Amino acid sequence: MALGARPLLWLALWTLAVPARSSEEDADGGWRRPGPGAPAAVTEEEHCTVERRADLSYAEFVQRYAFSRPVILRGLTDNSRFRDLCTRQRLLASFGDSVVRLSTANTYSYQKVDLPFQKYVEQMLHPQDPISMGNDTLYFFGDNNFTEWASLFQHYSPPPFSLLGTTPAYSFGIAGAGSGVPFHWHGPGFSEVIYGRKRWFLYPPEKTPEFHPNKTTLSWLRDIYPALTPSARPLECTIQAGEVLYFPDRWWHATLNLDTSVFISTFLS
Repeated sequence: MALGARPLLWLALWTLAVPARSSEEDADGGWRRPGPGAPAAVTEEEHCTVERRADLSYAEFVQRYAFSRPVILRGLTDNSRFRDLCTRQRLLASFGDSVVRLSTANTYSYQKVDLPFQKYVEQMLHPQDPISMGNDTLYFFGDNNFTEWASLFQHYSPPPFSLLGTTPAYSFGIAGAGSGVPFHWHGPGFSEVIYGRKRWFLYPPEKTPEFHPNKTTLSWLRDIYPALTPSARPLECTIQAGEVLYFPDRWWHATLNLDTSVFISTFLS
């Protein structure tokens, strides 16, 4: 065999040995696993009531949305590289032994639990139990070790909009279908879905929603949401992979992951 042909032969053998990723795996990053599906209540809303914008300038963002109402941003950044690094296989390979901090999925998130990332993904990342309380549900979001995860975060491109006097801070998370955080509020920020879908419910600061701080968003959607009059309903929309939701300062919001979802927020603190 000619020497020049050997590299081509090895390349051909390697290509046959490595299984190609299916289009479905490309779509969900390998996060959708066999087993029980999401609870029946986990569906998209009938009508999205948050504007979607793909052509928003910074001047218009400040004038129309930054201090007054949420907006969904599309196409402002390219996070395809970050998305590739967030597949189930790659995150487990890179951070499987890293210790992550889980929070309870209730309004105040008092309880914290530390465990290896691989254990969280393989043993705890499952659809939300409809009868579990929020303070009994553990959720990976927010308490990130920025030094340990810097090799991932350096590839993320946040939305190109900022607010005067604020400093951006990332909060990365992965959660199962039907999970989410009940109503709470804090400073302004952006939240991008990398894989999956996340449904949001939002109220302005002056309109406190009816909810129980220790019950899950899923139970709120099942027990309280259907009885709300049209005027009492929140703004709501399902954020798809690649979309970014902006929420203004002190707006009440609750979230519900419709699939196993990977997401990252940029808080403007």
